[in-house]
Amino acid sequence: MNKQDYLKQITATIAQGPYRDDWESLSDFEIPAWYKQAKFGIFIHWGLYSVPAFSSEWYSRNMYIQGSKEYEHHIATYGEHKSFGYKDFIPMFQAEKFNAEEWADLFQRSGAKYVMPVAEHHDGFQMYKSAISRFNAYEMGPKRDLLQEMKIAFEQRNLTFTVSSHRAEHWFFMSHGKKFESDVHEPLVCGDFYWPSMPEPEDHFNQYESPPTDEYMEDWLIRCCELIDNYEPKILYFDWWIQHASFKPYLKKLAAYYYNKSAELGFQGIINYKHDAFMLGSAVPDVERGQFAELKPYYWQTDTAVARNSWSYTPNNDYKSPLELIQDLVDIVSKNGNLLLNVGPKADGTIPQEDRDILLAIGGWLETNGEAIYGTSYWRTYGEGPTKVEEGQFTDGKSKIFTPQDIRFTVKGSCLYATVLVYPEDGEVKITSLKEKSHDFQGIIQQIEVLGFEEQPVWERTAEALVVKTNSVRSPYPVVLKITVD
Repeated sequence: MNKQDYLKQITATIAQGPYRDDWESLSDFEIPAWYKQAKFGIFIHWGLYSVPAFSSEWYSRNMYIQGSKEYEHHIATYGEHKSFGYKDFIPMFQAEKFNAEEWADLFQRSGAKYVMPVAEHHDGFQMYKSAISRFNAYEMGPKRDLLQEMKIAFEQRNLTFTVSSHRAEHWFFMSHGKKFESDVHEPLVCGDFYWPSMPEPEDHFNQYESPPTDEYMEDWLIRCCELIDNYEPKILYFDWWIQHASFKPYLKKLAAYYYNKSAELGFQGIINYKHDAFMLGSAVPDVERGQFAELKPYYWQTDTAVARNSWSYTPNNDYKSPLELIQDLVDIVSKNGNLLLNVGPKADGTIPQEDRDILLAIGGWLETNGEAIYGTSYWRTYGEGPTKVEEGQFTDGKSKIFTPQDIRFTVKGSCLYATVLVYPEDGEVKITSLKEKSHDFQGIIQQIEVLGFEEQPVWERTAEALVVKTNSVRSPYPVVLKITVD
């Protein structure tokens, strides 16, 4: 690839509009309806780090930090770093049991509406055919365009195809290997697997420490545009560190190129970002492993994983329960957000049984209760109850303990959905937001149904609450009351 010619092409596409590479123009971005209707997507962390399958997907960085558990494990398992480095996992990554159609079937059964494989993680190995670097899955390892296989299979099942890029952090991700005798050594030039391995910032959120060079930023921009041009993803997700000051002009170029290119192709592209890397209103903000405590006036997304300890597969993953994840989905949707839930396939391309069981449990719940999720909007208040959701990123380390008083609302057409996060054993639900003369609701209730159950509940509005009573309704998962109003 002639990179200078590609950069000229990017500039020309931006010049043609309608989006320019400035925040004023990019603020014209509008979220397409399908994304707000979808509510639930699948994230996939799968790559070279799935071969050692030790600790987490940060193995490529941590194995070069002397004294770390990954460093010690690497020496004990594979030998010294100068003889067996991270690059030597490439021929071991064969994806010999990978079947994109089987993945698509599972994700469809999970109830997800869009799927987002990681196209390139911090380690710099591309999971697709690329003209930028030979260190990709088409030329090495599996010798297959894994991303293209996924795109074809997912779209055949009406799953919207999206991708993520975690390339930004590669600037420093392999740098610790330079501190001792390892296979990460000078000289490193653009296109090398370990390039550039620059010093890691002491503070990852310092927007000015260890600034990437223009050469690196141009390479980053071209890699992103290559993904857009060759795979036409409906969402382009970026992990952290793009908030660094050096990325700002390139982020605006990337967004203008993507939005203009997607407009040419007949759709509105979406960018997911973190940490105010983009101006609010120019893309969709994402909260990693956490959520908001209150309803937000802007649309947002949570990305989290089925496991607490790792995004990628490890034999010792600490899995969340289906109940916890369904409750999170309901809570997030009630607050004007989407849930992007990650699974971690094994190196051979199989999805662990634990991940499968969780997805199928969620899918079973959505099959019955999906009308309270898909295509809904937020109500006047997101919900009620005593349990407070901790706000912010990395707050999913422990389970939330909800009660029968914790209820979340969504609305669609003439129906208000009240999802009881823990259904009471005595079958009596009290909804204070719907009491007589409520400030939140003054409409007329025509009917109340319990999704998935034939029993017709008995109900009445009192000065304290809408009281709904059932006798036979039992469920280990949230129960939805469908309230038809006039």
